[in-house]
Amino acid sequence: MMQLPESLPLWLGIPVVFLLLAGSLVTLIGALGLLRLPHFYQRIHGPSITITFGTGCFLLASMLYFTGLEQRPIVHELLITAFVLLTAPVSAMLIMRAAVYRDLRNENKKATENLHQSLPKPKTPQ
Repeated sequence: MMQLPESLPLWLGIPVVFLLLAGSLVTLIGALGLLRLPHFYQRIHGPSITITFGTGCFLLASMLYFTGLEQRPIVHELLITAFVLLTAPVSAMLIMRAAVYRDLRNENKKATENLHQSLPKPKTPQ
């Protein structure tokens, strides 16, 4: 049977609160980076780095909290942590790579248009 949160020992409550505050602060910094940074590559860098650490703090706090309440090891969060640690950086890298290819394609298109404009036009026979 699950106990009430008031019965959580202080030695376990302090790390849980610290991890929740750290995760919240890191996530807030990542969100501010998404809003404030001017360029796409800079904007995607902030959240892609901070989501991994912030989510890790939240999951570790959850694992400690429910382990302390139920007085048995709770490891469900380890699976979630492994999934987030594997997928968040990979998805951010794929988004950035798609943006790089888009930018290169646009540059090549502009260069081709400039080349066509600079070439002399063929004279038509009369």
